[in-house]
Amino acid sequence: MKTLDRVRAHLKAHPLALDAALAAAVLLCMVAGSFVDPHGKDGVTWGVRTPDTPSLVLLTLGATALVFRRIAPRTVLAVTGTFTVIENITGDPRAPVAMAAVVALYTVASATDRPTTWRIGLLTMTVLTGSAMFVGPLPWYAQENLAIFAWTGMAATAGDAIRSRRAFVDAIQERAERAERTREEEARRRVAEERLRIARDLHDVVAHHIALVNVQAGVAAHVMDKRPDQAKEALAHVREASRSALNELRATVGLLRQSGDPEAPTEPAPGLERLDELVGTFRSAGLRVEVARADQGTTLPAAVDLAAYRVIQEALTNVQKHAGGEAKAEVSVVRVGPHVEITVLDDGTHDQQAPASGGGHGLLGMRERVTALRGTLTTGPRYGGGFRVHAILPVKTRTAATGETV
Repeated sequence: MKTLDRVRAHLKAHPLALDAALAAAVLLCMVAGSFVDPHGKDGVTWGVRTPDTPSLVLLTLGATALVFRRIAPRTVLAVTGTFTVIENITGDPRAPVAMAAVVALYTVASATDRPTTWRIGLLTMTVLTGSAMFVGPLPWYAQENLAIFAWTGMAATAGDAIRSRRAFVDAIQERAERAERTREEEARRRVAEERLRIARDLHDVVAHHIALVNVQAGVAAHVMDKRPDQAKEALAHVREASRSALNELRATVGLLRQSGDPEAPTEPAPGLERLDELVGTFRSAGLRVEVARADQGTTLPAAVDLAAYRVIQEALTNVQKHAGGEAKAEVSVVRVGPHVEITVLDDGTHDQQAPASGGGHGLLGMRERVTALRGTLTTGPRYGGGFRVHAILPVKTRTAATGETV
């Protein structure tokens, strides 16, 4: 079996050699057929005859032309068809030169489209059969004439069938390759989206808790010598913030574990039900925060609930980092029709807010979260000082693939 596969591969790599072998086989069949006489003395019997020299020359030239059937199929058909017409008119008894024209016609039909096959096939069939019936030495109803008609028709039909099958197989392969490319692109897109989501989560967790740790550590360092009790309280807040950061980082990194790794943490993602706890961490760091809620106990989808929490967390973190020590923040959560609106205002110094409004990762992450849920986010300085973050999130999310609401 391996030897046969090697032979096929070699012939496929050297098509001219394959055509030369085919031409030799056709020549052998035509020469053998030229020695057979189907008309014996007693009617339709088989006998042996000696072909004429011109017929043998035409046989040889027709078979030789087949070597170039892939290079110039229509030219080879025209040449072999001409040799066949000459043999039909002059050959008596007739040699089977038409076999070369039949192979050439099959080659043309297998290499071109169906309309062209019909035109060339009908023309070849008409010329060869007509010359044999009406110009040749045999009666028009002779079996040799009918054989030319049948063989040319079968050659055109077989060539068209092979071409159609080849096109069908190529279409299936191309469709399979396109589907494979689509699956790979979809997989890469999903991986990129997941990496972006995890990056946003890591940024939100780290930025929030590190900002709190930085503030509390500064307070502890400032009052360490004169008010050790207050310094101890600040360090306790540092410890609590760092523990919360580690827990959230552990939960986020757990998403990256493989199936065979230890079980990832199962703590649910944070949402607006933990808003008081979140605001409490900022208040313990010295930031004055007021909260107003008018969402009427709305139950949000997990993705929307997490996005609302992260928007408030990032906005308050920016206030803590950029608005100054005397700044005051206001948080409002309001249900407005099919949306929930999140607003975070502060009265800090506008110049100190410039880093946040310059397109940092925090604002970019908030915008990506909100946009992914088909919401809107507007951020910018407030008239008279301070900064404003306003997010509008849909209470019901809509999947991009099916359009179903969840």
